[in-house]
Amino acid sequence: MRVWAPNAGAVDLLHDGSRTAMRRVGGGWWAADVDRVARYAFSLDGGPPRPDPRSRSQPEGPHRPSAVVDLPTPTPTPTPWAGRSLDGAVVYELHVGTFSEEGTFAGVAEHLDHLVDVGVTHVELMPVAEFPGRWGWGYDGVDLYAPHHAYGGPAGLRTLVDECHRRGLAVLLDVVYNHLGPSGNYLGEFGPYFTDRYGTPWGWAVNLDGPDSDEVRAFVVDNARMWRQDYGIDGLRLDAVHAIFDFSAAHVLEELSALGGVIAESDLNDPRLVREVAVGGYGLTAQWSDDYHHALHAVLTGERTGYYGDFGSLAQLAKALTRGFVYDGGYQPSRRRRHGRPLPPDVPAHRLLAYAQTHDQVGNRAQGERLSMLVDDGRLRIAAALTLLSPFTPMLFQSEEWGSATPFQYFTDHDDPDLGRAVSEGRRREFAAFGWAPEDVPDPQDPATFERSKLDWAEVAKSPHAELLNWHRELIALRRQHRLHEGGFESVDVRYDEDEGWFVMDRGSVRAECNLRDSTVRVLG
Repeated sequence: MRVWAPNAGAVDLLHDGSRTAMRRVGGGWWAADVDRVARYAFSLDGGPPRPDPRSRSQPEGPHRPSAVVDLPTPTPTPTPWAGRSLDGAVVYELHVGTFSEEGTFAGVAEHLDHLVDVGVTHVELMPVAEFPGRWGWGYDGVDLYAPHHAYGGPAGLRTLVDECHRRGLAVLLDVVYNHLGPSGNYLGEFGPYFTDRYGTPWGWAVNLDGPDSDEVRAFVVDNARMWRQDYGIDGLRLDAVHAIFDFSAAHVLEELSALGGVIAESDLNDPRLVREVAVGGYGLTAQWSDDYHHALHAVLTGERTGYYGDFGSLAQLAKALTRGFVYDGGYQPSRRRRHGRPLPPDVPAHRLLAYAQTHDQVGNRAQGERLSMLVDDGRLRIAAALTLLSPFTPMLFQSEEWGSATPFQYFTDHDDPDLGRAVSEGRRREFAAFGWAPEDVPDPQDPATFERSKLDWAEVAKSPHAELLNWHRELIALRRQHRLHEGGFESVDVRYDEDEGWFVMDRGSVRAECNLRDSTVRVLG
């Protein structure tokens, strides 16, 4: 048994009712030779039990001892899984806790045939690393190596990945390397995992380039490698890489990109993320493209609050579809400065993910309204057509394909009452600035907020959900039939009239004609 604790003067291994003093083995590492253990923890300088920073299982949550586990052997298949390229993919983002009534990995597996029928190729799981409480979005994880116990733990995740692969579905996992959650985060007691030299919206940044950062970088890269090797995860989605601070000569993103299949979330509009390392990039496989979402959302809904005030014209939607970034060096009003950089010709369009909805864009609204609650059926169909026939890699958010009537709200289950109260009050204050009355903002700590966010699978067979589902199915089939993923920005021809309210996108033999008015319009040309 080993643990990295460079700041400790003594470390004891607490295991199955026994206490064993550990010995220094160099580089800040401690080791103890013990027979196989079941449950264990570490005591630093005689302090309270703490879970293993690299714990593979926390069966009783992040405050209790760690468990040693053996993952199940992958289920044999007639044809070994060879993976799937992101080029040509249709990605589907889902939250394990709300995707099924059970809220588990096994519950997700029960609905995989639905995704195959729709035409999905890649399932993207929101973060599953151990976090405090029974439910949450997962972005406050604290045991990054341990799949959440309430979802089904390590065995449940391994089985879900096998079930996906059996159906030809690749699996992407959302991971968070820019911060850890506030409750159950004991890493700072073990070593210099964090630094106050940089700040993030969630507190201190992860120490990736300061003194003693080599082991911290290894902690991150080894974690990414573990998901790939031990669970068969096909790729990773990195949360908010603009909050990953690293001024080393070789950025940690370069190390992660070497694993392949790495997708970044970034608001930088910086092509370096997806350019090859040989030409000065980080070599990541793809990145999310919020500019396309914002341009589309503002046109469809007419919303102009917050960053939507930077968007709203058909010209911007056209630019997103033909050049990727709307803000590629020009002035952006909400930032009050120039923002972004143009995508160079060597970055193909499929290296940007495009979407009409995501967990962020739905859940960070005061009441978690989906697009289906903001616009009519016709505009939902426009959103699907432009996204699924675009040159980008399209992504759907869970139940978007049938226009779900259930919200996706921000929910937490913090076991620290002070933290829970602070989160609830902070949420109300945040939206009070936009004119929301406190009673109209769902309480994240109220179990009802979580329960109402669960999908209602009975909707799938009902009108108008069934018709919208078939629309998505047909669009994905059309995309595949005409191999629209093979065409880049040069394959997109758009025309529009701001005053008349029509928008046309041509992709070779496929055309999408969109009427954004309530009356009939004449498309010219």
